[in-house]
Amino acid sequence: LTEFIEDARCCDAENPEDVKACMAVLRKFHESGVKVEHTFDVFERLEFYEKLWKGIPSCYRDYKKTKAQVYELKSYIDEQEKQISLCHIDSVPDNFLMTKDRIALIDWEYAGMQDPHVDIAMFCIYSLYQKEQVDHLIDLYFEGNCDDRTRIKIYCYIAVCGLLWSNWCEYKRNLGVEFGEYSLRQYRYAKDYYKIVQQELGEEGKEICTK
Repeated sequence: LTEFIEDARCCDAENPEDVKACMAVLRKFHESGVKVEHTFDVFERLEFYEKLWKGIPSCYRDYKKTKAQVYELKSYIDEQEKQISLCHIDSVPDNFLMTKDRIALIDWEYAGMQDPHVDIAMFCIYSLYQKEQVDHLIDLYFEGNCDDRTRIKIYCYIAVCGLLWSNWCEYKRNLGVEFGEYSLRQYRYAKDYYKIVQQELGEEGKEICTK
Protein backbone atom coordinates (compact mmCIF):
# COMPACT_ATOMS: atom_id res chain seq x y z
CA LEU A 1 0.00 0.00 0.00
CA THR A 2 1.06 3.57 -0.55
CA GLU A 3 -0.28 7.06 0.00
CA PHE A 4 -3.42 8.23 -1.80
CA ILE A 5 -2.65 11.25 -3.97
CA GLU A 6 -5.51 13.72 -3.89
CA ASP A 7 -6.73 15.43 -7.07
CA ALA A 8 -4.29 13.54 -9.28
CA ARG A 9 -4.64 12.83 -12.97
CA CYS A 10 -2.56 10.81 -15.39
CA CYS A 11 -0.18 12.37 -17.86
CA ASP A 12 -1.84 13.15 -21.18
CA ALA A 13 0.52 11.78 -23.82
CA GLU A 14 -0.96 14.21 -26.37
CA ASN A 15 -0.36 17.27 -24.18
CA PRO A 16 3.12 18.73 -24.88
CA GLU A 17 3.39 20.44 -21.49
CA ASP A 18 2.44 17.27 -19.63
CA VAL A 19 4.97 15.23 -21.57
CA LYS A 20 7.75 17.78 -21.11
CA ALA A 21 7.17 17.85 -17.34
CA CYS A 22 7.11 14.07 -17.08
CA MET A 23 10.32 13.67 -19.09
CA ALA A 24 12.04 16.07 -16.67
CA VAL A 25 10.87 13.88 -13.76
CA LEU A 26 12.01 10.72 -15.55
CA ARG A 27 15.44 12.20 -16.31
CA LYS A 28 15.88 13.30 -12.69
CA PHE A 29 14.97 9.79 -11.52
CA HIS A 30 17.53 8.25 -13.88
CA GLU A 31 20.19 10.59 -12.50
CA SER A 32 19.34 9.84 -8.85
CA GLY A 33 22.06 7.21 -8.40
CA VAL A 34 19.67 4.70 -6.79
CA LYS A 35 20.75 1.09 -7.40
CA VAL A 36 19.16 -2.32 -6.91
CA GLU A 37 20.55 -5.84 -7.18
CA HIS A 38 18.49 -6.98 -10.16
CA THR A 39 18.18 -6.03 -13.82
CA PHE A 40 15.41 -5.98 -16.41
CA ASP A 41 16.83 -7.71 -19.47
CA VAL A 42 14.55 -6.92 -22.43
CA PHE A 43 15.73 -9.87 -24.53
CA GLU A 44 15.39 -12.31 -21.61
CA ARG A 45 11.85 -11.08 -20.95
CA LEU A 46 10.98 -11.38 -24.64
CA GLU A 47 11.96 -15.06 -24.47
CA PHE A 48 10.21 -15.53 -21.12
CA TYR A 49 6.83 -14.37 -22.45
CA GLU A 50 7.22 -16.53 -25.56
CA LYS A 51 7.80 -19.58 -23.35
CA LEU A 52 4.51 -18.87 -21.60
CA TRP A 53 2.72 -19.68 -24.86
CA LYS A 54 3.56 -23.33 -24.04
CA GLY A 55 4.07 -24.35 -27.65
CA ILE A 56 1.10 -22.48 -29.12
CA PRO A 57 2.34 -20.83 -32.34
CA SER A 58 2.22 -17.06 -32.77
CA CYS A 59 -0.85 -15.60 -34.43
CA TYR A 60 1.52 -13.67 -36.72
CA ARG A 61 2.62 -15.72 -39.74
CA ASP A 62 5.93 -13.86 -40.03
CA TYR A 63 6.74 -13.99 -36.32
CA LYS A 64 9.96 -15.99 -36.72
CA LYS A 65 11.24 -13.54 -39.34
CA THR A 66 10.29 -10.54 -37.22
CA LYS A 67 11.97 -12.01 -34.15
CA ALA A 68 15.14 -12.73 -36.12
CA GLN A 69 15.21 -9.15 -37.37
CA VAL A 70 14.78 -7.78 -33.86
CA TYR A 71 17.72 -9.89 -32.70
CA GLU A 72 19.81 -8.39 -35.51
CA LEU A 73 19.57 -5.10 -33.62
CA LYS A 74 21.18 -6.53 -30.50
CA SER A 75 24.74 -6.07 -31.73
CA TYR A 76 24.13 -2.37 -32.35
CA ILE A 77 22.57 -1.95 -28.91
CA ASP A 78 25.45 -3.80 -27.25
CA GLU A 79 28.06 -1.61 -28.96
CA GLN A 80 26.56 1.70 -27.82
CA GLU A 81 27.61 3.60 -24.72
CA LYS A 82 25.27 3.18 -21.76
CA GLN A 83 25.01 4.67 -18.28
CA ILE A 84 23.16 1.88 -16.50
CA SER A 85 20.78 3.13 -13.82
CA LEU A 86 17.59 2.14 -12.04
CA CYS A 87 14.81 2.22 -14.63
CA HIS A 88 11.07 2.16 -14.14
CA ILE A 89 10.47 0.03 -17.29
CA ASP A 90 6.70 0.68 -17.18
CA SER A 91 7.26 4.42 -17.60
CA VAL A 92 4.00 5.00 -19.45
CA PRO A 93 1.70 8.04 -19.22
CA ASP A 94 -0.76 6.24 -16.93
CA ASN A 95 1.98 5.84 -14.30
CA PHE A 96 2.78 9.54 -14.05
CA LEU A 97 0.26 11.01 -11.58
CA MET A 98 0.10 14.78 -11.82
CA THR A 99 -1.21 17.31 -9.32
CA LYS A 100 -0.81 21.07 -9.07
CA ASP A 101 2.24 20.60 -6.86
CA ARG A 102 4.09 17.51 -8.05
CA ILE A 103 4.37 14.53 -10.34
CA ALA A 104 4.48 11.06 -8.78
CA LEU A 105 5.76 8.00 -10.65
CA ILE A 106 3.85 4.90 -9.56
CA ASP A 107 3.69 1.14 -10.30
CA TRP A 108 7.21 -0.23 -9.86
CA GLU A 109 6.49 -3.89 -10.70
CA TYR A 110 9.08 -4.15 -13.50
CA ALA A 111 11.74 -1.75 -12.18
CA GLY A 112 15.36 -2.83 -12.42
CA MET A 113 18.80 -1.78 -13.59
CA GLN A 114 18.92 -1.06 -17.30
CA ASP A 115 19.85 1.53 -19.90
CA PRO A 116 17.56 4.49 -19.04
CA HIS A 117 16.82 4.99 -22.73
CA VAL A 118 14.62 1.88 -22.52
CA ASP A 119 12.21 3.98 -20.44
CA ILE A 120 11.93 6.49 -23.28
CA ALA A 121 11.05 3.69 -25.69
CA MET A 122 8.44 2.33 -23.28
CA PHE A 123 6.67 5.70 -23.02
CA CYS A 124 6.54 5.93 -26.81
CA ILE A 125 5.15 2.50 -27.58
CA TYR A 126 2.50 2.58 -24.87
CA SER A 127 1.38 5.98 -26.14
CA LEU A 128 1.14 4.52 -29.68
CA TYR A 129 3.29 7.38 -30.96
CA GLN A 130 4.06 7.97 -34.61
CA LYS A 131 7.72 8.56 -35.49
CA GLU A 132 7.39 12.35 -35.41
CA GLN A 133 6.07 12.10 -31.86
CA VAL A 134 8.85 9.67 -30.92
CA ASP A 135 11.48 12.12 -32.11
CA HIS A 136 9.80 14.97 -30.26
CA LEU A 137 9.77 12.96 -27.03
CA ILE A 138 13.46 12.14 -27.44
CA ASP A 139 14.18 15.85 -27.93
CA LEU A 140 12.25 16.69 -24.77
CA TYR A 141 14.10 14.15 -22.65
CA PHE A 142 17.51 15.24 -23.95
CA GLU A 143 16.57 18.91 -24.06
CA GLY A 144 17.46 19.00 -27.74
CA ASN A 145 20.89 17.40 -27.31
CA CYS A 146 20.44 13.80 -28.44
CA ASP A 147 23.18 12.53 -30.76
CA ASP A 148 22.31 10.38 -33.78
CA ARG A 149 23.74 7.14 -32.38
CA THR A 150 21.68 7.40 -29.21
CA ARG A 151 18.52 8.20 -31.17
CA ILE A 152 19.03 5.12 -33.32
CA LYS A 153 19.65 3.05 -30.18
CA ILE A 154 16.25 4.22 -28.87
CA TYR A 155 14.70 3.18 -32.19
CA CYS A 156 16.24 -0.26 -31.59
CA TYR A 157 14.70 -0.39 -28.12
CA ILE A 158 11.31 0.50 -29.60
CA ALA A 159 11.56 -2.52 -31.90
CA VAL A 160 12.73 -4.87 -29.13
CA CYS A 161 10.22 -3.66 -26.54
CA GLY A 162 7.43 -3.73 -29.10
CA LEU A 163 8.06 -7.43 -29.65
CA LEU A 164 8.43 -8.01 -25.92
CA TRP A 165 4.97 -6.61 -25.17
CA SER A 166 3.53 -8.24 -28.30
CA ASN A 167 4.66 -11.57 -26.84
CA TRP A 168 3.03 -10.62 -23.53
CA CYS A 169 -0.19 -9.80 -25.39
CA GLU A 170 -0.08 -13.16 -27.18
CA TYR A 171 0.24 -14.90 -23.83
CA LYS A 172 -2.77 -12.99 -22.55
CA ARG A 173 -4.69 -13.78 -25.74
CA ASN A 174 -4.12 -17.47 -25.12
CA LEU A 175 -5.81 -16.92 -21.75
CA GLY A 176 -8.78 -15.25 -23.42
CA VAL A 177 -7.78 -11.62 -22.79
CA GLU A 178 -7.65 -9.39 -25.88
CA PHE A 179 -5.83 -6.05 -26.12
CA GLY A 180 -7.04 -5.03 -29.57
CA GLU A 181 -5.14 -2.19 -31.24
CA TYR A 182 -2.48 -2.09 -28.53
CA SER A 183 -1.45 -5.67 -29.28
CA LEU A 184 -1.28 -5.13 -33.03
CA ARG A 185 0.63 -1.88 -32.71
CA GLN A 186 3.28 -3.45 -30.48
CA TYR A 187 4.01 -6.02 -33.17
CA ARG A 188 4.09 -3.26 -35.79
CA TYR A 189 6.67 -1.37 -33.73
CA ALA A 190 8.94 -4.43 -33.93
CA LYS A 191 8.62 -4.58 -37.70
CA ASP A 192 8.57 -0.87 -38.51
CA TYR A 193 11.44 0.22 -36.28
CA TYR A 194 13.67 -2.55 -37.53
CA LYS A 195 13.21 -0.99 -40.97
CA ILE A 196 13.75 2.52 -39.61
CA VAL A 197 17.03 1.48 -38.01
CA GLN A 198 18.22 -0.09 -41.26
CA GLN A 199 17.34 3.08 -43.16
CA GLU A 200 19.11 5.28 -40.61
CA LEU A 201 22.27 3.17 -40.62
CA GLY A 202 22.44 2.55 -44.38
CA GLU A 203 25.43 0.38 -45.30
CA GLU A 204 26.37 0.05 -41.63
CA GLY A 205 22.95 -1.49 -41.01
CA LYS A 206 23.61 -4.15 -43.63
CA GLU A 207 26.92 -5.00 -41.94
CA ILE A 208 25.23 -5.31 -38.55
CA CYS A 209 22.70 -7.74 -40.00
CA THR A 210 25.47 -10.06 -41.23
CA LYS A 211 27.26 -10.28 -37.88
